Amino acid sequence: MIKFFDLKKVNQPYEKAFHEKLEQFMQRGWYILGDEVKLFEENFANYCQSKHCIGVGNGLDALVLIFKAYIELGKLQKGDEVIIPANTYIASVLSILQADLVPILVEPKLETFNLNPNLIVEKITSKTKAILVVHLYGQLAEMDKIDAIAKQNNLLIIQDAAQSHGVHIPSPIAHHPSAYSFYPSKNLGCLGDGGAVVTNDHELSRVIKAMRNYGSEKKYVNDFIGINSRLDEIQAAFLNVKLDDLDQDNQKRREIANRYLTEIRNDKIVLPFYDGSANHVFHLFVIRTENRNELQEYLNEKGIETMIHYPIPPHQQKALAAFSSLSFPITEKIHREVLSLPMSPVLTREEVSHVIQVINRY
Repeated sequence: MIKFFDLKKVNQPYEKAFHEKLEQFMQRGWYILGDEVKLFEENFANYCQSKHCIGVGNGLDALVLIFKAYIELGKLQKGDEVIIPANTYIASVLSILQADLVPILVEPKLETFNLNPNLIVEKITSKTKAILVVHLYGQLAEMDKIDAIAKQNNLLIIQDAAQSHGVHIPSPIAHHPSAYSFYPSKNLGCLGDGGAVVTNDHELSRVIKAMRNYGSEKKYVNDFIGINSRLDEIQAAFLNVKLDDLDQDNQKRREIANRYLTEIRNDKIVLPFYDGSANHVFHLFVIRTENRNELQEYLNEKGIETMIHYPIPPHQQKALAAFSSLSFPITEKIHREVLSLPMSPVLTREEVSHVIQVINRY
């Protein structure tokens, strides 16, 4: 069986370094917000060419903390509207709701799966104060256009970068705060939950750093209604080991994607858009087909594991029943048709060839 994503194989080269880090961690005896978290925050900020990185418990908390910090800073108020792509993973929507803000769903482009800038303006009202841009599946959204719309309408931009570690975000767009997840299957994944906020905004960084730790900048002095969401020290140690290989791993993903794009030839399959640039890190390689379930069963029978990202759009989830009356034809088509092929830097050339051959025979 060709696994969709072989976590054990991905982490195997790091096992010796992980054990060394674990031993150092045990000897140090400092378990929360220690040297490894500080080192990772410095390393990842530098990697992202940004001034600040704040390690938090997971990607969802990273988003929630950005929104709540903006409320504390007076740049958002509870009840403000935030524009968001309708086809994103539900966590993006939950982050807005958990900050007592109102998500306004907007259709994506069918070709890129990312937010359609042309549809944003018609959704802007007097209550609209921000846009949550999701770089879905590892592909940079059309940030130049979205940035221009935000400036014209005095809107904040927040980036959900949970699937886009290492994607090229050009200046000055990079100054918008980004929320990262280090869930184990991400392009940069730890061995548990983890997340971070990356920003150039000193005040935003200061508030988030306090809010992740009960709202406290000084021990036992609480300035904000904070939460407990701190990047785990041992997970930060593992991330410090893996970060150096991120660009190399992303390049391997692009090479696999290029093979899929040039060698899969089947009229029943719609391949994803890719302009050949560094603006895609292929966290996922997502195809579309009208017979998605049939194709998935066929591939499974041939020893190829696939996944669906995602089978149910947010507005049709029971948890978001308040949105159930809305209709998003493009989003619904995407969620009906998408199928994610095996994609990871440890896939062998032979495994990729087998996937291509089997799909071409479908």
